[in-house]
Amino acid sequence: MPPLKSDQTSNMIYSMTAFAATEQTYPFGRLAWEMRSVNHRFLDISLRLPEEFRPLEGDFREQIAACLSRGKVDASLRFTPSSDFSSGQIALNEDLAKALLTAHSSLSELAGVEQTVSLAAVLRWPGVVSELPPDLTPLREAAKQQLTQACEGLLAARRREGEKLEQMLQERLQGIQALTVQVREWLPQIRDKLKLKLDNKLASLDYPVEPGRVEQELALYMQKLDVDEELDRLDSHVSEAIRTLSQSEPVGRRLDFLLQEFNREANTLGSKSVDSRTSQAGVELKVLIEQMREQVQNVE
Repeated sequence: MPPLKSDQTSNMIYSMTAFAATEQTYPFGRLAWEMRSVNHRFLDISLRLPEEFRPLEGDFREQIAACLSRGKVDASLRFTPSSDFSSGQIALNEDLAKALLTAHSSLSELAGVEQTVSLAAVLRWPGVVSELPPDLTPLREAAKQQLTQACEGLLAARRREGEKLEQMLQERLQGIQALTVQVREWLPQIRDKLKLKLDNKLASLDYPVEPGRVEQELALYMQKLDVDEELDRLDSHVSEAIRTLSQSEPVGRRLDFLLQEFNREANTLGSKSVDSRTSQAGVELKVLIEQMREQVQNVE
């Protein structure tokens, strides 16, 4: 039975970077599988097999594809045959042997000479004796079963790495949440400061300004600097990322898309900033997002 894919197990993310190995001794010899996987946009499988297992390459690929959804996977099989791996059995071509004996008898009669048949010479005749190839069925079935174990080991390693990735991503998401809360707390102060600055500037003018025009210009100015919408979208992206992390299916591509949206809002927030505190918050946001982006490349 093939191992379960990660989208069929408990809710957690899986890393695409992992290693697994399995080795076992059988009566016919020793089999050893090694599997390595790294991040890749799709599932890319490379196999290195001994000659005895070439006919099973398609089956091996299907087994690995039943276990994994994404990643560049290198799988290699080593086979060390036992000393008695060869069957040690031979087959006698009786029809050919009889024909040779008959020919020997006929030739003796024609020559008028009686001569004992050399059985060793008959056995040496091409095609009289052939060695039976060993039965490869048990060998190949064992390789399939062991590949299942190797896939399960690789999946477990990817799960462990995924737990570390998820913890890191959760911490960064909490950091983004904290920054959005902080910026919201600063906004009333920043707006009051901007209004006071504009009032002082207008008061220093040598000519009167229509009050209605002042209010209109102030409203337009504040609207251009308003980042409430960006903060709302950041909160929404954080919630969606947390929800995505809890899904029981490969989520790497979804997270990668979300991080593009995160980055877009962070850029807009930075471009609208008129205060050193929000500018610094924008920089910290981009650092957190970049740290997440680097790690999400490894998420299945």
